[in-house]
Amino acid sequence: MSKVTSDSATNASIRPAARVVAGHPSADGAGVKIHRVAGFQSQDFSPFLMIDEIRSENPDDYIAGFPPHPHRGIETLTYMLSGEFEHQDHLGNRGAINEGGAQWMRAGRGIIHSEMPSQGEGGMHGFQLWINMAAKDKMNKPDWRDIQPEQVREVSLDDRGSLIRLIAGQWQVAGEPQSAPLLDAAAAASVADLRLAPGAETTLELPPEHTALVYIYRGALQTERGIVNRGNLVLFGTGQSLQLRAPEGEPGESTGLLILHGQPLNEPVVHYGPFVMNTREQIEQTLRDYNNGTLTD
Repeated sequence: MSKVTSDSATNASIRPAARVVAGHPSADGAGVKIHRVAGFQSQDFSPFLMIDEIRSENPDDYIAGFPPHPHRGIETLTYMLSGEFEHQDHLGNRGAINEGGAQWMRAGRGIIHSEMPSQGEGGMHGFQLWINMAAKDKMNKPDWRDIQPEQVREVSLDDRGSLIRLIAGQWQVAGEPQSAPLLDAAAAASVADLRLAPGAETTLELPPEHTALVYIYRGALQTERGIVNRGNLVLFGTGQSLQLRAPEGEPGESTGLLILHGQPLNEPVVHYGPFVMNTREQIEQTLRDYNNGTLTD
């Protein structure tokens, strides 16, 4: 087994795999088929709310996309492994990302946008994360940013192809501090794409007060609870470091993981469709604003 650790991480308390949350098939937008893990009512997920995975070789599963629709009170982060997504919004922003790129959007007090896919050579495979905003920030002005593949910081972990791609936030990799291109965008959230060769292991130091979630998108993850397969999420307990291990397997059978950590908000969550606020009254006001055309004012 190959290992990539720092001395400080080796001696730190390792976070246990507290529980496994199964993803489930769903559909959204104009009938796009997705695989979803939702945690709207779980403070254990905070500040994260939901992970949607789009994965298909069949354009009929996704090509209708997500026509114009509203949001308030959240941030989204879209990350593509293959295929292309184009964002347009009522502010006039427009941009596309393809394999290895990411898009961040702050809905804030209100945004109306569309996200439309196109097929790459390998079909469509990507993710969208919903990240909650603190109550004090939910009515801030909306914003948007593209991160192209070459802007994502990629760090090799061994000579067998293991690597980590840093998308958002702050990280410690092999004992060295690393900043992702979306350093200050996603509210209290860090996101990375970790790829481990068969039998490889790495340890990441995380702020002990942060939530830590790992979504398996390829292969499997070896934990003290057993092997967790693709399409599931592992929620880790408290500790100073996250130890991640790919099961032994044939060469080329790598493990792909989305690693998420962030500062919990510890605030009430009221979710209705594309809107996430803190009270039922705020949701009702949001619906009135949308229906009378003032959501984005």
